[in-house]
Amino acid sequence: MAARNSNGSRNGGKTRVLIVDDHPLTRLGLSTPINREPDMMVCGEAENAQQAMAAVEKLKPDLAVVDFTLPGKSGLELVKDLKALHPDLSILAISMHNEALYAEHMLRAGANGYITKQQGPAELIKAIRQVLDKRVYVSQELSEVLLRRFVAQPQPSLPATSLLTDREFEVMQLFGEGKTPREIAGQLHLSVKTVAVHAGNIRRKLNLKTTARLVRFAVQWEALRNPAQV
Repeated sequence: MAARNSNGSRNGGKTRVLIVDDHPLTRLGLSTPINREPDMMVCGEAENAQQAMAAVEKLKPDLAVVDFTLPGKSGLELVKDLKALHPDLSILAISMHNEALYAEHMLRAGANGYITKQQGPAELIKAIRQVLDKRVYVSQELSEVLLRRFVAQPQPSLPATSLLTDREFEVMQLFGEGKTPREIAGQLHLSVKTVAVHAGNIRRKLNLKTTARLVRFAVQWEALRNPAQV
């Protein structure tokens, strides 16, 4: 589906919001409460990074709601690209992952806020308004977790996943989804050799001796964060 403009004008000076998510029902669920607000409108939708970049150029939104998981280029990489080319664009990251590590990576990439899909419409509107007000938004629960991660000493018994770079984090996530190095290379537009280098860095940081152990850890790690999918 090509990115589309749901209202071709800037009537009434409404805040223009672009929705970037590959699931039509999710886009509808996000659009409905936004369009109910008297001072907001969804100006367009996109289901992948390429469509999102084109939509931002064409529609000039004030804010983009970007899903972490997109087909092809990830939401994490899309946020970096958008911030590089459109530094004034406000970005609210959204994800099914109620996990501080995902929020940390998206905020580090340039997102102005992070909300999970488990939150209700009222919290979505609150997050959008807070981000538009140039304040960082995370839920109270995630805020407390991130604060603890900042002030607490590292626990040596736990794998240091927070040490992973954004790209290493993406590679580990894709291993966790059961993808092969060649499939990961294709999805991230890397060479298989580069994926192997990232895998080696992940193993070193997480103290995993072999690639097989890395894959096993990644699958278990992903399953813990997505119990409904196992």
